[in-house]
Amino acid sequence: MKPAFSVIFLTTLIGAAQGLFLALFTHQTYSLFGLLPLQSTFFYGYGSALALLLLIGGLIASFFHLGHPERAWRAVMQWRTSWLAREVIVLPIFMAFVFLYGVTHLSGFNPTFITLNSGLVVDATIVIGIVATILAFALFITTGMVYAGVRFLQEWHSPLTVINYILLGGASGFTLAALFASYSAPSQVNFFTGWAIIITVLALIGRIASLIRNAKLKPKSTLQTAIGIKHPKISQNAAGFLGGSFNTREFFHGATKSKLKLIKWFFLVAVFVIPLTLLSSVLGNISTNILLVAFVIQYLGLIAERWFFFAQANHPQNLYYHAIT
Repeated sequence: MKPAFSVIFLTTLIGAAQGLFLALFTHQTYSLFGLLPLQSTFFYGYGSALALLLLIGGLIASFFHLGHPERAWRAVMQWRTSWLAREVIVLPIFMAFVFLYGVTHLSGFNPTFITLNSGLVVDATIVIGIVATILAFALFITTGMVYAGVRFLQEWHSPLTVINYILLGGASGFTLAALFASYSAPSQVNFFTGWAIIITVLALIGRIASLIRNAKLKPKSTLQTAIGIKHPKISQNAAGFLGGSFNTREFFHGATKSKLKLIKWFFLVAVFVIPLTLLSSVLGNISTNILLVAFVIQYLGLIAERWFFFAQANHPQNLYYHAIT
């Protein structure tokens, strides 16, 4: 398939935002049980504002993929059958709850709903955070299923697609949380860094598993089934009198095998190897600059990873246009 950079930026930006929010609320949950010191309301509030900015950036990027942005509202009409429609519904709701989570922290209006026998206080930020966490995972699932639900694209049609969306978003989000904490809560950097390392390792395992799986796939279609002719020897020697068409432009990336291989190794190093090395180096030795480099390199790697994810999907129609792809 031909990668669309609008969708690449959409999925990587909102993935980092979801991961960042989950990192913030995970920290607050630990604090609720006395496992970590509760940070100031500004830490959670401004962290949520950063996540919201990323979500807005992803939403803006998505509009560049639409032929008629003014009709975007129609996407929600097919929510019963379309994962894309469900994603379109969940995204703004998640954004609203991230906004509420941040505002509740920053405004100081945080009423207590219940005090448990153990002494745990469940206030508005906890309730909003729980709902937003559910929405964050719902958004990961709906985004991943937009692609995993396409049965005829074997490279996408796998639970690994959804799993990798969750893990890669979590990895970038926790890395960003470590960077944010180095500015606003240095004592908590090790917590976020440790989790960023764990999730990045899990993401590496998941991504390698998908690469191995995809390398073993065999096309279900053949040249014979592509054009409906059963002759054992078929070859296409010309593209026809028009040459290029919508099909040849939009369903194939046009990159050589060597370029694909280069991009694959680039994202494996940039998303996993370099960030893991840099994150490990700041455990017990906080460095904002190193964390900044780790996040930037990892995000650039995620752009390449997402490009490769789209490009690797081999549309069956490319069999028919084999001679000109």
